Amino acid sequence: MHIIDNESIYDQSNVQSGTVLAFDFGERRIGVAVGEHLIATANPLMTIDNESNAVRFQMIGDLVQEWQPKLLVVGLPLRLDGSEHSTTQLCKKFARRLNGRFNLPVILIDERYSSTEASSLLNETGIKGRAQKAMLDQVAAQTILQSYFDNIMR
Repeated sequence: MHIIDNESIYDQSNVQSGTVLAFDFGERRIGVAVGEHLIATANPLMTIDNESNAVRFQMIGDLVQEWQPKLLVVGLPLRLDGSEHSTTQLCKKFARRLNGRFNLPVILIDERYSSTEASSLLNETGIKGRAQKAMLDQVAAQTILQSYFDNIMR
């Protein structure tokens, strides 16, 4: 995990007692999940399906206002061998912008296999093939957030 916190506001005791929003970043869609440190459980929330940064950040701003998170978690896309690719850099930029706009600490967490795991979870509930498209990103965000909770609970 890597923390982005330009304002030095990350306070573990404060952060780990509140709500968390998580993001599965994509150039076309961003999956969003929400969870609480107290119960350490993540839930899919929504998919932002828009390429306009202005629209994306407006929608995220609305979510931040509604949920009042103490922390934002962003899934960091990496190659299977752990190396970075072009989307990795875009994702890091997205995370820095979240930190700057909302003055909240952002944690980047390895998201390898999150979409595969999300697809498996949807298959288990009977949602298969093309029907998964609408929910896949938010369920991937849920797996990213659950991975974060699982890591801090160790």
